[in-house]
Formats: sequence, C-alpha cells, structure tokens
Amino acid sequence: MENKYILSEQISLYGEADCIGFGNNEFYVKEINKQISNEIIIKNHYSKKVAGFATTYIYLGVFQNDILLGSLQFGYAMNAASQGSVVKDTSIDEYLELNRMWLSDEITIKYAESQAISFSIKYIKRKFPKIKWIQSFADERCGGFGIVYQACSFSYYGGHTSIFWELDGETYHNKAMTIKDKSKSNSKEKFLQENKERAIKSELRQFRYIKFLNQKWKKKCLLTEQPYPKHYKE
Repeated sequence: MENKYILSEQISLYGEADCIGFGNNEFYVKEINKQISNEIIIKNHYSKKVAGFATTYIYLGVFQNDILLGSLQFGYAMNAASQGSVVKDTSIDEYLELNRMWLSDEITIKYAESQAISFSIKYIKRKFPKIKWIQSFADERCGGFGIVYQACSFSYYGGHTSIFWELDGETYHNKAMTIKDKSKSNSKEKFLQENKERAIKSELRQFRYIKFLNQKWKKKCLLTEQPYPKHYKE
C-alpha cells in the first residue's frame, strides 16, 4: 500500500496545497484541532494532562480506516530554550520534542506506534523544513525503555532518574512541586502543593532519544550516543 503526503484541498497563498499529513488509505496521521487532540491526551495518556501552556504547537491525529484512534503532540521541551545545551547552535524553531503520544488498542495495524512516529516525521520534514532534530523521552511507565524509538532509528543518549508525584490519579513532574512563585504556577500545580501530604512520590528512569532529520546536525550533539538499553528490567 502506497504511503504519500496528505495535502489540503485549499490552495495556500504560495499557490501550493498545504501538507496536512502522511500515510496510506488504511493508516495515516493528519492535523487535527488542538482541543480534540488535548481531549484525547487528557482522557487516555498516563499523565492525564497535556504539556505546559504554549509548549505544544503541532497536533496530529492517528487514523485507521478514517477513524480517529490516537494523537501525537509536538512542540518545545519543558525548558523551551534548552536546545542549545543538547545540540550546539540550535535555534528554538529548529527542534521539536514529542510532548505526548497515545494510540488506542483498537488499532489493528502492526507496529502502529512506530509507524505513527515515522509518518509524523515525514509530515514534519515537509511542513516544517527548518526542524533539524526531534527529541523524545521514554520512561519506565511506558515499558520497553523506548523500543518504539529504536524501531524508528532514533539515537539513544542515556537515561536519568526523575521524581514524579501522583495525586488523585494524576501524575506530576517534580517541577510542579518545586515552583515557589505562586504567580507562575497553574491551578493543578497549586492543588498538588496544597495536598502534598496525600501525594505519592516515585523515582522513575527516563531515556532520551533523538532523531536527526539532518544528519549533519548529529555532529553538533553535545551528548554522547550510547547503545540502546535492553527492552526488559534487570
């Protein structure tokens, strides 16, 4: 089955149809409304929330037989201006982070997650040609230590341990607990801090993966590439 770009029916100001997705007749990713994407992530993603305000700006739906069964969200990192400490000389509009991804178990396509990521990268390369690399993190809650990124030929740049808090079924990064300036925290962060005694603290390993869309930029990476971690817990 042929994979191809999905183009807008409306011609842009430049006289070309805009790229809005990639895939084939049975399985594809395509731009969707921000609110719809957020509803999917909040309802189904293990974190039960989207990335921080003004972090995400690419919202893709995952479709099988024209039925929406998942979403991927791309944007800036938690520290949006940290890209230069990862890959030298990177401007803020030259990288992306895969902020959130969820696919329904109803999808019957083999290796659906890795295909969805691969299709998303095809779309990004055409729609956002300035993007030089894409970063994502896997953690122990996902299982497999990032096997879907390995299947998409991401490079692995090591792991670290992060602190998370769980409260009333919602998971928070430790950053939400440590914000002292109340004017900079949102309602959920305030709720977490006010109910700290009920929150459950845990430490989870996170694994950093980077996909270089322009291989020349891999030489600028300030991190050391490492062998892929094993797909099981030791």
